[in-house]
Amino acid sequence: MGCIRSETGRTGLKAGLRGVLLAAGLLLGACASPGVGPGDPSAVVLLDDPGLGGTRWGLLAVTADGETVAEVRADDRFIPASNTKIFTTATAFARLEGLDASAPDGTSVRLESDGDGAPDIVLVGAGDPLLGDGPACVETCLSDLADAVAARTRRVDDVVGDDRLFPDERWGPGWSWDDMQTSFGTAVSALTVNDNVVVAEAAPGDVVGAPVRVIWRAGDDLLPLESQATTAAEGEGDLRLERQPGSDVVRLYGRLAVGSAPLTLRIGIDDPAETAALRFRRLLEQRGVVVEGETRARHRPLALSDDPTARTRPVERASVEGVEIARLARRPVALSLQRIGKNSQNLYAELMLRRLGLIDGAGSNADGLAVVEAEMAAAGVPRAAFDLHDGSGMSVYNRVSPRATADFLRWTMSQPWGEAWRSILPVGGRDGTLARRFVGTPLEGRIFAKTGSLNGVNALAGFLTTATGRTLVFAVYANDRPSTAGSATEVMDRMLVALAAEN
Repeated sequence: MGCIRSETGRTGLKAGLRGVLLAAGLLLGACASPGVGPGDPSAVVLLDDPGLGGTRWGLLAVTADGETVAEVRADDRFIPASNTKIFTTATAFARLEGLDASAPDGTSVRLESDGDGAPDIVLVGAGDPLLGDGPACVETCLSDLADAVAARTRRVDDVVGDDRLFPDERWGPGWSWDDMQTSFGTAVSALTVNDNVVVAEAAPGDVVGAPVRVIWRAGDDLLPLESQATTAAEGEGDLRLERQPGSDVVRLYGRLAVGSAPLTLRIGIDDPAETAALRFRRLLEQRGVVVEGETRARHRPLALSDDPTARTRPVERASVEGVEIARLARRPVALSLQRIGKNSQNLYAELMLRRLGLIDGAGSNADGLAVVEAEMAAAGVPRAAFDLHDGSGMSVYNRVSPRATADFLRWTMSQPWGEAWRSILPVGGRDGTLARRFVGTPLEGRIFAKTGSLNGVNALAGFLTTATGRTLVFAVYANDRPSTAGSATEVMDRMLVALAAEN
């Protein structure tokens, strides 16, 4: 049973905060002495909101000096959801040099010839999440590489997408299969274009019963689409999308209310390298390059050498053949980190983890996690307090205690990069995933924190400034939230506002 302590460490709470915590169901037990029973007023178990009954709460809030202000099951382990990105991004700030400078290892294109006929054209991924395609692209554009090929040759054989910089681990351990069809769980690849999604727009027909109209975004008509959706009466829509694992077929079913605004559908893909090759082939053909062969992908299967605990020989990078025609400069790593922190971009977080994995390893998920774990050890976080299986927080295998997160956050405050790292966290009522939270409260613009959300999970951890100007470091987790309950974020926010007011 967790406990709540006052600022002085004595049993009890200031009245205002205690009332909020009791109402929220957070005061699961005060710091009672052995033998105190449930009927004693010093041991309170109250879930005031029946809709959140059964939710398991964890909380630790401490001052910048480490003095405990509030605590509930602080040493229990919880699913952190996107709070996982705290550890991935902070490790990137600690371990990667030159976050604001473009790196030379951008996406490249090569000619490979076997001496018989036209050469193959190979698009080689460099793990850059910002590579784009289409008329809206301004920097790191696939079209620039297509221009370079068209200037060099007018005929090629196969078009190959090569993502062997990282081993073929498209989804993290413990990811839910139903997320794979969405932008949240799209496949991870060293050759990423347009965030590895295709986009369609669905609009209702003019009358009830008419088919729903579905149009691909320009250039995104890369997957077969079957629409069985119809137009419903006003207020009766329920439109759903399905793409089964291992299938490219996108199926739209259900109803879309007449007169409703068009819906944007962002659909995850299974093989980003092959999709990138398809996009590149179209760009080449638009420039008059004749493609005689097929479009295919080149992957690197996962091996024991990709596991740092099983590696018995030095890391060997995937070899590249042929002649390089052109290479794009990678955009600053800081841009990716900004998207990960402010917008909780899962794909970018996974690519950042694999980039960390190249420091001492082969760019695998396990290599990246080894670097993150080493940084957490440097922060003094006990290994038993966490288990991480990915870089984004999509994995339901991830576990961390509120104390581990709060201790890590306090450690970042003493690091030379700590202030810069904190700037990528969402700000309450201002930006990112906190733009609509804490609006109009004393914490608007005064709370910097990473959100987290999965089925049955809500999380928030970071820093806040109290009414007296002190900094509190906190981590609060809601796990096992019943499927019939709404989000626990309102309870979290109300509790943090009271916490700030009382300190």
